Amino acid sequence: MSQLSNNFLLAVRQIIISAQEKALKAVNQERVMMYWQIGRHILEEEQGGKERADYGTFLIKNLAEVLENDFGSGFSIRQLELCRQFFITFPNTNALRSQLNWTQYKLLLRIADEDKRIYYIEEACNNNWSSRQLERQINSQLYERLLLSNDKEKVLAVAKKEAQAESPKEIIKDPMVLDFLGLKPLAAFYEKDLENALISNMQSFLLELGNGFSFVARQKRIQIEEDEFFVDLVFYNRLLRCFVVIEIKTHKLTHQDLGQLQMYVNYYDRIEKLDTENPTVGILLCTDKNDTMVEFALPENNTQILASKYQLYLPKKEALKKEFKKIIDHE
Repeated sequence: MSQLSNNFLLAVRQIIISAQEKALKAVNQERVMMYWQIGRHILEEEQGGKERADYGTFLIKNLAEVLENDFGSGFSIRQLELCRQFFITFPNTNALRSQLNWTQYKLLLRIADEDKRIYYIEEACNNNWSSRQLERQINSQLYERLLLSNDKEKVLAVAKKEAQAESPKEIIKDPMVLDFLGLKPLAAFYEKDLENALISNMQSFLLELGNGFSFVARQKRIQIEEDEFFVDLVFYNRLLRCFVVIEIKTHKLTHQDLGQLQMYVNYYDRIEKLDTENPTVGILLCTDKNDTMVEFALPENNTQILASKYQLYLPKKEALKKEFKKIIDHE
């Protein structure tokens, strides 16, 4: 038998993979629609028997017994209650997204706030998030962290692609949650350790950074006359159309750190940036920061240098609520 060419094998493999992906997507869509229709029928039946106060509970309990006997454990009382909630939350089938599967919809049903739920739907579809990625972004309070520095209407408009991000503050998170690195906040913790962990988990780090980021370089060498400097991480953001240089510090931010980052930003603006691109953005990723010191160390109209705390664990809801209260009290 003659040897098969690589191009021929690649083409056939791609046909099979594409068909499998389409079949899986079709199955997921049918599954979502099945649960939506079940929810609709449950609600309509409940309304028909509304003269009995306990009819809803009775209906789901008895329906679960019949369906589990006929079709297995995928139709438990809890699952049927989710179907009912699914229909109530999304009464219009036109609002359902073909990009989302049932596991993702179950995660979204836990979100009571409609604006917050819409934001995660838009971001999950725009960025093709998996169920695990969506769960992590919800658990890491992505929506709340963005709202700490932005207004709700703008965050939603950007997510829906009704508006473009106009400044770095609209897409840079503070704090950044790096729980995916699996690192413990030890005293003897070095910047190189954090940098290596970020490089090893680049896909997760790009997800945490936000929309439009692509990795350019690590330890980028800069020579200024006889002196050599090395920028920790360099990215490019296609939405902002600019370079983004990141310096990692495993201590509380100092004004010397800001001066170092400002030099790197100036270098990229004067040497690397094209005339058609926007000014370079610099981010200091640190364990803690003094916002007032940052404000006084930088020019009043500064939009290029940002400081962001990083956390090696998911933020607690109580801490975020305190931050929101500070903003409300300040307004």
